[in-house]
Amino acid sequence: MADINHVTLIGRLTRDAELRYTAGGQAVCKFSIAVNRRRKNGDQWEDEANFFDIVLWGRQGESLNQYLVKGKMIGVEGELRQDRWQQDGQNRSKVEIVASNLQLLGGGAGSGASGNWQAGNSGGGSAGGGNSGSWSGTGNSAQTHSPAEQEAPPARSAADDGFTDDIPF
Repeated sequence: MADINHVTLIGRLTRDAELRYTAGGQAVCKFSIAVNRRRKNGDQWEDEANFFDIVLWGRQGESLNQYLVKGKMIGVEGELRQDRWQQDGQNRSKVEIVASNLQLLGGGAGSGASGNWQAGNSGGGSAGGGNSGSWSGTGNSAQTHSPAEQEAPPARSAADDGFTDDIPF
């Protein structure tokens, strides 16, 4: 039986994304999201926030960095990765989510474009090298529909591409 490492979360960014580059020139976009969980405390329901660090590698990190602003709601699919290091003689570790699919869901600050970034890993590795993907607008819905369920898009002129903002890809 194969191991499974798959995470799907919907939450709000807790800070603006940070875009950096490795010594090898690979783009790394890092951010964190808060995901609320409802739990019962006595006879009252309370929201409890859980915080998760996300890493988005390569071109998709460069392209989406400008849209990943504090308060923005997003959906993320990816896998858990544990980073291990030593600091002051102590063994340390941190678990992050390496995103393979990111969906801008709207709401919050910077609610410009809404769409789905699908990343394909063709090289893998912990550096996330070899990623390629494509952008497709999906509206403000977190649901995915099969092509048979989708209606044909309305006819558009060449000047009307269906996006309210200029998206650089």
